[in-house]
Amino acid sequence: MRTSGRMSNAKSWLGLGMSLYFWGLMDLTTPVLSGKPTPPGKLEVFLSDKPQSHPRTKRSWVWNQFFVLEEYTGTDPLYVGKLHSDMDRGDGSIKYILSGEGAGVVFTIDDTTGDIHAIQRLDREERAQYTLRAQALDRRTGRPMEPESEFIIKIQDINDNEPKFLDGPYVATVPEMSPVGTSVIRVTATDADDPTYGNSARVVYSILQGQPYFSVDSKTGVIRTALMNMDREAKENYEVIVQAKDMGGQLGGLAGTTTVNITLSDVNDNPPRFPQKHYQMSVLESAPVSSTVGRVFAKDLDEGINAEMKYTIVDGDGADAFDINTDPNFQVGIITVKKPLSFERKKSYTLKVEGANPHLEMRFLNLGPFQDTTTVHISVEDVDEPPVFDPGFYFVEVPEDVAIGTTIQIVSAKDPDVTNNSIRYSIDRSSDPGRFFYVDITTGALMTARPLDREEFSWHNITVLAMEMNNPSQVGSVPVTIKVLDVNDNAPEFPRFYEAFVCENAKAGQSNRNAVH
Repeated sequence: MRTSGRMSNAKSWLGLGMSLYFWGLMDLTTPVLSGKPTPPGKLEVFLSDKPQSHPRTKRSWVWNQFFVLEEYTGTDPLYVGKLHSDMDRGDGSIKYILSGEGAGVVFTIDDTTGDIHAIQRLDREERAQYTLRAQALDRRTGRPMEPESEFIIKIQDINDNEPKFLDGPYVATVPEMSPVGTSVIRVTATDADDPTYGNSARVVYSILQGQPYFSVDSKTGVIRTALMNMDREAKENYEVIVQAKDMGGQLGGLAGTTTVNITLSDVNDNPPRFPQKHYQMSVLESAPVSSTVGRVFAKDLDEGINAEMKYTIVDGDGADAFDINTDPNFQVGIITVKKPLSFERKKSYTLKVEGANPHLEMRFLNLGPFQDTTTVHISVEDVDEPPVFDPGFYFVEVPEDVAIGTTIQIVSAKDPDVTNNSIRYSIDRSSDPGRFFYVDITTGALMTARPLDREEFSWHNITVLAMEMNNPSQVGSVPVTIKVLDVNDNAPEFPRFYEAFVCENAKAGQSNRNAVH
């Protein structure tokens, strides 16, 4: 580079007669601005490599980037490079000065030789480069031999940082029965090393735990399903451990791991099933309408909306006597009384109950019908019911002059139970305070006990009671309305006393209206 042609053109450039030598680590791929390769150990950089219209002069103070490995752990200062001026004759007359970022603290210079050393441990992840200024002075006069110039010391990366998953641990869900290759989640590891230099920051992903259920893309970190027909009902939760290794996964690379907790979400892939194909229930015949008879349950291995159930009565001779509703909280079918029951009329019923999923997934219909049926037998239990009158109301007309002891009506009641207990009759005395009537205790013959007087009481409303002999607490009743009919049993009466006066000379047939008082 020190050719006679270039030296002859030096006057036309900003040449200052100084060049920079450095012997440390340097980037030999950095282009030399002169366009001419420079041998290792000495770089002479020119101001421009473009053709000029005027002659070109060499710039004597030249520099390039110094490259220093980070994390030096030796006991001696780390040699970085060397500054040297073309004017330096080696007699110590030149004094080299270093200023700028880190000068005197991170980097020092031997002011006689121009040797630069690092006196602190360098960490590229904390700071990747330093910009410094170099100057050559006349040691005797202190006069600058050159204008101050800048150069850069770059910190060269080593693989001293393992990949880290900054967002881990991860949580993800994927539907059960997903096809192989379904994307679950993407994990990302970052490496603080220099991605532009070597393979220190080139990360490769692999699975340490979680196979054969899941796989990870070595380049992207995308986790996918790797096994067919993963069933939530068999296994719901998976702990997958993913490793990120730098140096492209090569031996000696640093590694970091993270945990991915994957849960299989439910799909409707299980039809409901009744654990019992026959239920036996019983209900009292006196049970009121809407009262609960019993519960049925179709088990579904799914959960949430996929386990919701709808129960219906699809057949049986009890469809008109009973109803079924679905409890949304426990997904059970509640059988209730639909209309009044009678042990004497019908002692048992049979229901065919269906339990079905209302929310279906078409892709699983090949697994079979998503409903099931069971049979429910309901027995109606007898209860001791009070006697019942037939008819349930009596109306009687009787003349007021009827003789005492005359039977005016026969009332009849019977025990509706199978036992058909004997009945005893009586009158509720609160309904007949005057005791005008009585009833035969065994026959139910209703008779008069006192004379009736239509002019005193034209209507009587009494209540006749029927009581079971074996169970006096079972009492039935019936209302009896009695109308007293009039008979001609009263002579006419003047409402007051009349007094009349007649004139002595009155003629036959003559009226004297004013004479009556």
